Amino acid sequence: MNRIILVIVGLFSGFVGVSQEGVKRPKLVVGIVVDQMREEYLYRFYDHYSEGGFKRLMNDGFEVKNAHFNYIPTKTAPGHASVYTGTTPRVHGIIANDWYDKEEKRYRYCVEDETMTQVGGSAETGKISPVNLQTTTVTDELALFYQERAKIIGMSIKDRGAVLPAGHQPDAAYWYDTQTGEFMTSSYYKDALPKWVKKFNKQGLADSYMQGAWETFFPIEKYVESGDDNRAGERPFAGKNEATFPYDLKAYSKPRSLIKSTPWGNTILAEFAKASLESEGLGHDEVTDFLAVSFSSTDYVGHTFGPYSKEVEDTYVRLDRDLESLFQALDEKVGKGQWTVFLTADHAVAPIPEAMKEKHMPADYWGERSAREVLNAKLNEAFGIDSLIESVSNEQLFLNHDLIGESSLTVSDVKAYLISLLKKTDGINAVYDGDDISNYSGNNYDVSMLAAGYNQHRSGDILLIINSGWIDGDPNGENTGTTHGSHYSYDTHVPMLFYGWGVHKGKTYDYHPITDIAPTISMLLNIGLPSGATGQPIVEVFE
Repeated sequence: MNRIILVIVGLFSGFVGVSQEGVKRPKLVVGIVVDQMREEYLYRFYDHYSEGGFKRLMNDGFEVKNAHFNYIPTKTAPGHASVYTGTTPRVHGIIANDWYDKEEKRYRYCVEDETMTQVGGSAETGKISPVNLQTTTVTDELALFYQERAKIIGMSIKDRGAVLPAGHQPDAAYWYDTQTGEFMTSSYYKDALPKWVKKFNKQGLADSYMQGAWETFFPIEKYVESGDDNRAGERPFAGKNEATFPYDLKAYSKPRSLIKSTPWGNTILAEFAKASLESEGLGHDEVTDFLAVSFSSTDYVGHTFGPYSKEVEDTYVRLDRDLESLFQALDEKVGKGQWTVFLTADHAVAPIPEAMKEKHMPADYWGERSAREVLNAKLNEAFGIDSLIESVSNEQLFLNHDLIGESSLTVSDVKAYLISLLKKTDGINAVYDGDDISNYSGNNYDVSMLAAGYNQHRSGDILLIINSGWIDGDPNGENTGTTHGSHYSYDTHVPMLFYGWGVHKGKTYDYHPITDIAPTISMLLNIGLPSGATGQPIVEVFE
């Protein structure tokens, strides 16, 4: 209690001083999301990190060691949206990377917008905007606070990693186009690419990086923190027969696409971020600017090789050097002590089940990809009606309500039959009626996680929870790689680091959901909370 009182008094005293001297803020906030990063990577690979990358944030900033995602499913788009809105998919509406649109009877991509066109890049990757995001972000609130005087830019290899953090009214969001090997945007943001982006693209960095080989940064025998170089379940890399170092990048036919799955996808983004600092004048005046940077290559590498691979370890060792270079540029361009950064992830990742089974660990595969066909056949046998299920995706079942309405059945009849059947299915831990989830307000962990991710207009009729350690695959065939999406700790436990202006040096072991990040940054900047925010500011972070 005494500690809490002291913190509150300290904060109050700080605000009193501020009121006398004028409100103080950092010149620039940098939000960093590392796609598919487990919290343990901070420590498992610690001895190979430089002093100026991850260690700078860990040792001189504030670390939240017990940070978790607080909903299902833990995927890229909902992760980015939740970090920046301070709420869960139930409120912000981004329930997955793509989902089955119940009204239009088709799959909808999280940032698709058919009314937009490409600016730079290629046409198929230009129909993009934040139109599907249903609440404001912390970046939106900064724009509103300063009435568009703050400069706000989002960037990533993935379009969703750039668009969702940047919010609804940024100066720009840029993403990488695999056809041209260049950064692009859409007509939602710009009529033409700025000169500095065109100049950056002309360097042809993607083509240049892919002329060499991917060898380990340190001698491979030093990577004792990882498993053997060729383990069960690792996916052979772009046509190579074995998942082993070295990789001759020149040998692959689509290098501009392949770069995403190498550490140089992160490097090219870090270089793009550094180029934006001076070209956009970020942090050059008293109005706080915001740069949102999401590193995606970690996700591509992780899906292919798994969390205990040499490839993942080497990717993080190299990302650490990219972060060190970015932080040095921030010191030089914005000024030491004048910028604030947070670093987190959009989700973590499951181990590769094949490798886990070799170690007698609980893990396996269940067949979501074939579930619709199998379940519809069962329903046809039971009721004499085909195609009662329209979609099985994101561990949710969407029923054909029109077809059910035309028959003598009720939705409740179909749900009851399916729930009974699914409860007996290998790999499925629990099955829930979407109506029960939609109205849930209790404390059951599994159900509350589903409820936080359930959006009334976008989620399915029946929701599944899969066994711990199980992922989608062919139960009777060969499977490679891994994925994420569950509410188990291997998917939810991610880093949460704060550093720089206004940040107290220290750490906490208290539980904090990822939705606490946006309210914390809002309080640091003295701006409004995102419109749907349900998270709370982390008091210990503040100086």
